[in-house]
Amino acid sequence: MKKTVAVLFGGNSTEYEVSLQSAGSVIENLDPEKYHILLLGITRQGKWMKYDGGVEPIRQDTWWQHSSCVPVIFLPGWENHGIVVQEEGKCKRIPVDVAFPVLHGKNGEDGTVQGLLKLMGIPCVGCGILSSALCMDKDMAHRLVQLAGIRTPDSVVLHSQLPDAELREQTSGLPYPVFVKPANSGSSFGITRVSDADELSDAVKKAFQHDGKVVVEEAVPGFEVGCAVLGTDPLTFGEVDEIELSRGFFDYTEKYTLKTSKIHMPARIDADTAKRVKQAAAVVYGTLGCSGFARVDFFLTPQKEIVFNEVNTIPGFTTHSRYPSMLKGIGITFEQMVDEMIRLAVES
Repeated sequence: MKKTVAVLFGGNSTEYEVSLQSAGSVIENLDPEKYHILLLGITRQGKWMKYDGGVEPIRQDTWWQHSSCVPVIFLPGWENHGIVVQEEGKCKRIPVDVAFPVLHGKNGEDGTVQGLLKLMGIPCVGCGILSSALCMDKDMAHRLVQLAGIRTPDSVVLHSQLPDAELREQTSGLPYPVFVKPANSGSSFGITRVSDADELSDAVKKAFQHDGKVVVEEAVPGFEVGCAVLGTDPLTFGEVDEIELSRGFFDYTEKYTLKTSKIHMPARIDADTAKRVKQAAAVVYGTLGCSGFARVDFFLTPQKEIVFNEVNTIPGFTTHSRYPSMLKGIGITFEQMVDEMIRLAVES
């Protein structure tokens, strides 16, 4: 029998628009011969709607205006395994076999939605509550990965905006340039590369607009590499990829337009280094309790030292996104990828 897969998209997050593009690709690669596809959209304001239209209105962010949209009601309890919608003045229950959150950033990738689905007894594609929350918090993720023996960038954590003199004193041990980051954010929102102390206060203020905890971090020399991990036990690793930057850093614009940067897949590194990156990815993945899938990112220094950057528990799934491209490099198609992700969630 076909399984009902609820695809969650949108979300009350700064990464709302990215989610719409990712969801479009996921939906197009779900085989209707295998699945009943239930589309659940979340508006920017956090309103949940069942949507029965096509993919293009999702990509164009007009889906919420569609006549098919009806409010969604959640009924916690393991006996329900589904949602309730309001249609024509009546409540209708729709069973759900598995949920596929294609939600980036806060209120989607940070354990909140995973917790809601857990309360409802609905299997969830991807990482669970704890691992999602840990990976979202750059400070906590770095602390645990460092304990596991993998180098992380030197950093200072701030919990409030400090006077300039105190801010400079607390960060005096970090050589410039540094990166100022919200601890809980994605797609490079709120991140600034700071070249000298005069720019630091404004960068910290910008980061605090996105989160209540800010990380000031050393700029690691070298370049960034990523590793796609699929599964729980055993793990499947995609080809390691590499980000080549012509200037600045891999900010929001570059991630989704590649105007001046380039992704090399496979990375321009030797086989031994690629093997070490995959081994390090396995350690990080296990240390942070990941399951299902995730993309693990590192810096590779000129001395070929591997330095942990971050884990994306719901990486981009757009047509040019890194995660599906890395799996394609080992022969796994987009359709096979989503099939395996769903299988892992159902059988976990």
